[in-house]
Amino acid sequence: MAALEIELVPCLRDNYAYLVHDPDQGLTAIVDPSEPDPVRKALTARGRKLTHILNTHHHFDHTGGNIPLKEEFGATVVGPAKDRDRIPGIDVGVDEETNWTFGRREVLVLEIPAHTRAHIAFVVDDAAFTGDTLFAMGCGRLFEGTPAMMWSSLSKLMRLSDSTRIFCGHEYTLNNGRFALTLEPQNEDLLVRMRDVEAARARNAPTIPTT
Repeated sequence: MAALEIELVPCLRDNYAYLVHDPDQGLTAIVDPSEPDPVRKALTARGRKLTHILNTHHHFDHTGGNIPLKEEFGATVVGPAKDRDRIPGIDVGVDEETNWTFGRREVLVLEIPAHTRAHIAFVVDDAAFTGDTLFAMGCGRLFEGTPAMMWSSLSKLMRLSDSTRIFCGHEYTLNNGRFALTLEPQNEDLLVRMRDVEAARARNAPTIPTT
């Protein structure tokens, strides 16, 4: 089975949507489209037709493109079943019991609430789309959950393979690292990592994916 092709699609000020293409089945999904235009441009550049829209949670900066993209392409919207009433245009609700398939690929659905009450992650092959629960060097704000819920969600993600590539919802790495340095200013691993992050951001290059 050919490897999934995953492309970062910058949206808004610091959001990332992800174009996920299965070359075997000719399927193309967008994960967390906050706005339609950057997605359209990415599809046109690759000559692809959108078949699926995947949402990790209901926030508008992750679902704002759902309706216009669904209307244009007839794409199937897949999102957290437990938040069906807040996912625009949802067709398929998923959770840890249902999981999901993308073509012939099994997709593991992890329920990782705290940022929102019904946040999920999609894990396919070696990629995990974690939305706003897990970032590089940080986690999401607790809008609808508790610290205990967040700890449980992060612990669930920690059980994934160490080689799993993490595709998160925002380019927050630089700020997360700066905060970490206020707590551990002598951490040599962190200092080395931050030099790489600062260099990448100076080039306007993404720091995602990470592992």
